[in-house]
Amino acid sequence: MRKALVGQDDVIDLMLTSLLVGGHILLEGVPGTGKTLLAQAFAATLAINFGRIQFTPDLMPGDVLGTNLFNFQTNTFVLTKGPIFTELLLADEINRAPPKTQAALLQAMNERKVTIDGRDYSLGDDFMVVATQNPIEQQGTYPLPEAQLDRFLFKIIVAHPSREEEREVVRRHGHRSAMPRLEEFGLHSVADSKALAVMREQVASIRLSEELLDYIVDVIRGTREHASLDVGASTRAANMLAVASRAYAALQGRDFVIPDDVKTLALPVLRHRVILSAGAEIEGLIADRVVGEILSRTTAPR
Repeated sequence: MRKALVGQDDVIDLMLTSLLVGGHILLEGVPGTGKTLLAQAFAATLAINFGRIQFTPDLMPGDVLGTNLFNFQTNTFVLTKGPIFTELLLADEINRAPPKTQAALLQAMNERKVTIDGRDYSLGDDFMVVATQNPIEQQGTYPLPEAQLDRFLFKIIVAHPSREEEREVVRRHGHRSAMPRLEEFGLHSVADSKALAVMREQVASIRLSEELLDYIVDVIRGTREHASLDVGASTRAANMLAVASRAYAALQGRDFVIPDDVKTLALPVLRHRVILSAGAEIEGLIADRVVGEILSRTTAPR
């Protein structure tokens, strides 16, 4: 991925962490920060099927899932599969579609299957959604429902690069206006479905001590007791934080989780799962700051 991208090392680490546990990713950033290129470069390194949906206000659920069409030659209905029938799905600018279209992803993200006309269709164990959204443009956008946000393992903020990183981007690509094609970077797949299955089995065996288990639960419960939050994190969030910590530890070359793994992942796991109170919003608080306070108040094991 670093053949195509300059910087964004923390984002890449989180995307790899999510891949090792089969979690879904929401990338948020202002236009021009490379969110789509991140997702495309990510897909190019994997020998799995890749599909993309450009979300628009007129997109309908059938455009995502597919539909049964009548075949006059055979007098039967035949399923025309939508773009969701893939393994790695890029949902570009997901917040531009209306809620009923966004809801078409709920079952797929939670159960890795879709139901069309009363019949279930499996999407496979490798099904994964990488969604992008723009946080500042309001016209023609819709907020993601809380139930859908909770299905994303991480909400990753894609920030502007540092000065040196930005200079390197301009040096490489400042001679053209269009985004370069992935083929120009020489990317090739380095993992297939079998390799992913082996890695995920290894991640499941990473050791998480009883003390760290208590720490994770205390952090999650702390979000439900904080005065600045109307809604805290769910039990699903506790499971997500635990499994992601195991994967992150594996990426660091360890077979055990340490408190710093949990602290590193707490923000991307929790920032989209908590809802600020009206008073906190008036005071200008943001979810990241509140989660940071909870982490500082919760005693970590030594």
